[in-house]
Amino acid sequence: MAQETKYTEDNIRSLDWKEHIRMRPGMYIGKLGDGSSSDDGIYILVKEVLDNSIDEYVMGAGKTIDISIQGNKVIVRDYGRGIPLGKVVDVVSKMNTGGKYDSKAFKKSVGLNGVGTKAVNALSSFFRVESTRDGKSASAEFEQGNLTNQDTLEDTTRRKGTKVSFIPDETIFKNYKYRNEYVVKMLKNYVYLNTGLTIVFNGEKYHSENGLKDLLQETIIDSDMVYPIIHLKGEDIEVAITHSKTQYSEEYHSFVNGQHTTQGGTHQAAFREALVRTIREFYGKNYEASDIRKSIVSAISIKVMEPIFESQTKTKLGSTEMGGKLPTVRTFINDFLKTQLDNFLHKNPNVAEGIQRKIMQAERERKELSGIRKLAKDRAKKASLHNKKLRDCRVHLGDIKKENRLDTTLFITEGDSASGSITKSRNVNTQAVFSLKGKPLNSYGLSKKIVYENEEFNLLQAALNIEETIEDLRYNNIVIATDADVDGMHIRLLLITFFLQFFPELIKEGHLYILQTPLFRVRNKKETMYCYSEQERVDAINKLKPNPEITRFKGLGEISPDEFKHFIGDDIRLDPVMLDKELSIEELLSFYMGKNTPNRQEFIINNLKVELDIVEDNK
Repeated sequence: MAQETKYTEDNIRSLDWKEHIRMRPGMYIGKLGDGSSSDDGIYILVKEVLDNSIDEYVMGAGKTIDISIQGNKVIVRDYGRGIPLGKVVDVVSKMNTGGKYDSKAFKKSVGLNGVGTKAVNALSSFFRVESTRDGKSASAEFEQGNLTNQDTLEDTTRRKGTKVSFIPDETIFKNYKYRNEYVVKMLKNYVYLNTGLTIVFNGEKYHSENGLKDLLQETIIDSDMVYPIIHLKGEDIEVAITHSKTQYSEEYHSFVNGQHTTQGGTHQAAFREALVRTIREFYGKNYEASDIRKSIVSAISIKVMEPIFESQTKTKLGSTEMGGKLPTVRTFINDFLKTQLDNFLHKNPNVAEGIQRKIMQAERERKELSGIRKLAKDRAKKASLHNKKLRDCRVHLGDIKKENRLDTTLFITEGDSASGSITKSRNVNTQAVFSLKGKPLNSYGLSKKIVYENEEFNLLQAALNIEETIEDLRYNNIVIATDADVDGMHIRLLLITFFLQFFPELIKEGHLYILQTPLFRVRNKKETMYCYSEQERVDAINKLKPNPEITRFKGLGEISPDEFKHFIGDDIRLDPVMLDKELSIEELLSFYMGKNTPNRQEFIINNLKVELDIVEDNK
């Protein structure tokens, strides 16, 4: 008979604020990660501190914010009003303490619950806050949320404002590293949403005069636009719209009170709906919604009184009301587009003609594909029922909460042995596996029709749920997991080509990664070391001498499931696939996947020589 578990007063425990944050960090900052993903916790820490400085700018205090990230240390300095000197410790260490509860002071603030900087404090091995105002300054230092030093008021000639310095705690954020590309993208969004603001990051200035229009010009090059960007501004709302000549699916950049709502929400849904209604009324035709929105690239920003988000990380808006005496979010956005977009199209007939041509082109393509799409969807359903390609995770099987979507990962593998190893090693709650059969097709230059006719592409598209938009993307992280040999590299390249050709926004939004697995295992009787490069192998041999056993992993299938679980668990190494904004996707694919074989051969030879030179220098 099983022993009864005792449940007494001794089982009841109260945690203080910092213990709770450190024990349940996901409740406050989403997922942890190592910095390889733009929504990893270390970037949320930066954002939480920066949001306070942005709120100061919005309130008319301070036009410049200085940010420095050197190694693991982050410094954010604004020139706002400064924290009231007697409350410097309280606002970063006492829950339910802050200035944003007073709606008169912060009517349309990014953060309202006063948790942000407390979470940063609790999750940092070093945290310092310094406030300057009225010719005096006060500061305090903390370690893992514990106050270690507090300076009394001092006279100073420094400019007013707040300076926060912190180092994320390595016991919580394992093997982390800040990637400047992600930080820069975050900062650019802030300046697009706050025209006139200057952010200086590691000496580089970021500034915007044209708001969301600048954002779209950063996102899509002029030659790929069907028509010049439509840029509309009103009180508490800003919109930028264009259509892409080459992109197939919808792409949205949505914001609430300066917060990038990467998962959309009520405002993004209202915008999509209002756009369709306005276009139909303008042309007097009942166009299909999918034809109107196909290939759209757009951005919307609204300001809401005391917004309600679906999580602490504020990635999805849940509010249905604008606040005060304003109408609902849906009505507000619809009324704005109905008036402003309609007026714009009447005044700009060339743009109106361009939109109509794009809609009619989408309509023709949809009708051409209608039969193929139906057959493709039937095949996808049958494949799903028989579980031939996709081994799903419990988030999507309904066994655990949907809020865990930020942690979901789909590994795309090739071959039974590789997919078998990952399937046996994975976290079944959040990690899924999609198994390819052989090498994918080179999709460069092909139309969307091939996605439905090719079984691998069709089933992959269905697994990701991205046929028309990535708004309902089923997995936050898409990881290409192939062997570290020539065939594996080729499969990797073909998959990247597929995403660039048909779903580039997946890469733009930071969802695509390459899994790094060890090339070597070096071990003796006491210790095992996994090496991801030749240099790491040499270092391991020197450390584990004499005569350690060395194994070269030729493929993923050669790594046992017991070992593989280390490489896709807490110690997973992911390289994000990023786009060089200086190159258009067409130029990129044309060079690497087109028919210019001599040019590519010359490129490979030149770069191979560089690699060989590096090897020679290391000898």
